[in-house]
Amino acid sequence: MIILRIVSVIFLIISLILTVVILLQEGKQAGLGGTISGAAETYWGKNKGRSWEGKLETITKICIVLFFILAVVLNIEVFTGLK
Repeated sequence: MIILRIVSVIFLIISLILTVVILLQEGKQAGLGGTISGAAETYWGKNKGRSWEGKLETITKICIVLFFILAVVLNIEVFTGLK
């Protein structure tokens, strides 16, 4: 029973991390914001943004995989524990 609680807490933490990481990501479309604020980005600024976006995408992918694995484990544990 203690393992179920530990996995549930880890599941909750991963859910919160996943929510925050998804909200931190920029949209794929710049919209009018890029044209109004000026498109004076330097080469360094573009690469820095891409590396930050790349890290966020990697964290998102890892969290999604862990989220689904833990969801399956919790589901199996709950239903086999009820029998």
